[in-house]
Amino acid sequence: MPNQEAVELASKLRGPVIDRDSPEYDDVRKLYNGMIDKKPRMIARCSDVADVIEAVNFGRDHKLLIAIRGGGHNGPGLASCDDGLVIDLSQMKGVRVDPEAATVRVGPGCTQGDVDHATHAFGLAVPAGIVSTTGIAGLTLGGGTGYLTRQFGLTIDNLLEADVVLADGSFVTANKSERPDLFWALRGGGGNFGVVTSFLFKAHPVNMVYGGPIFWDQKDAAAVMRRYRDKLPAAPERLGAFFGLKTMPSADPFPREHWGKRICALISCYNGPQEEGVAAMKPFLEGVPPPLVNWMSMMPFPALQSLFDPLMPTGMQWYWKGDFVGELTDAAIDTHLTQAANTPSMLSLMHLYPIDGAVHRVGKDETAWSARDARWSMVIAGIDPNPQQAGPISRWTKSYWQAVHPHNKDGGYVNFMMDDEGDARLKATYGANYDRLMAVKSKYDPDNLFRVNQNIRPLH
Repeated sequence: MPNQEAVELASKLRGPVIDRDSPEYDDVRKLYNGMIDKKPRMIARCSDVADVIEAVNFGRDHKLLIAIRGGGHNGPGLASCDDGLVIDLSQMKGVRVDPEAATVRVGPGCTQGDVDHATHAFGLAVPAGIVSTTGIAGLTLGGGTGYLTRQFGLTIDNLLEADVVLADGSFVTANKSERPDLFWALRGGGGNFGVVTSFLFKAHPVNMVYGGPIFWDQKDAAAVMRRYRDKLPAAPERLGAFFGLKTMPSADPFPREHWGKRICALISCYNGPQEEGVAAMKPFLEGVPPPLVNWMSMMPFPALQSLFDPLMPTGMQWYWKGDFVGELTDAAIDTHLTQAANTPSMLSLMHLYPIDGAVHRVGKDETAWSARDARWSMVIAGIDPNPQQAGPISRWTKSYWQAVHPHNKDGGYVNFMMDDEGDARLKATYGANYDRLMAVKSKYDPDNLFRVNQNIRPLH
């Protein structure tokens, strides 16, 4: 028996509507995080903005829970919902580069790899994350940190404009002159305010970069971590370098003699020629033991962005927690190393992403993303392909976070939050901007239609 709601919605759209009777339902509903299994009533695979408008109106009028899916890379599974309507934007993938203006118009279904591919032909890049499969929409709306952050700022610092379908079905454009309150909220406030159907970004000159990983045995991690902490502030902003506590993958091309060994890593990108990159890295390598592997070399920027994709396919078990870090003390480093010594799986990790440099030249109240005085965004991620490991990796992540959190700031990056963090955590994340976000939410989504997210509730 066909789902009559699905039949009715399908009659209004150019894109297909997938329901539980559709043969492709189980495939289409799959989430990036294999730990999460949601069964929506319908999935509207929108082909254009008109489809999005119809889907929003249909979901609202039929009182359906609505989730928005862009690239589908969301860790806590907020790209779907149980027994509701998923508005799936993954087919809306266009990228248009204007090389003269150095701007890029991006569809909401694009991944970072889609954007990198399009911009690289023009010697340009949009500052974004570190994995090419990341959806550009969710990354942007949460803030957006990556290899180019120190030089060019967060992804939202390079957002010029967004087209948005609001909860009432109306279509608006938000930028610094049109609906500046909405534009402010979109830059870090997540998917709370509407469905973004187009992003316009400022792009920057990025072509060949000196980048890649350097690995040390974890017994040397204290020295490497302190060196990284001490030398990063003076490093040229063309250098983006994040620190990781990890395990050497037991797979080619990693050296067999180090497979399964607990390691620490600096994974870096210098946006410039090799000789400058080597000089920029020199202070980090002096005074520490020699690494197990140094794979830094010149490569196209998209190659660096996709370097670790094979290790992170869709469908892995994920549990992550994050924090913003102001000061990385020796005591905090000791805590990190104690916890990292107990990683429950080969892929489980801790990363510290730098958010200094250009990020600090934007005021705390200029965007919804307010952590402009933090130095790093930390993520602890329990990761494993085996569903039976879901419990151990979740417990390890929570235990690690509880141990190290007293050394960190109260709030964390919304893109590194699961869906069990709570309102107090969200308020701490946005700080003094939270009340303003509630006011914008009340104006543009007073009934909280868009609530399958890190939810900011309306004022009433």
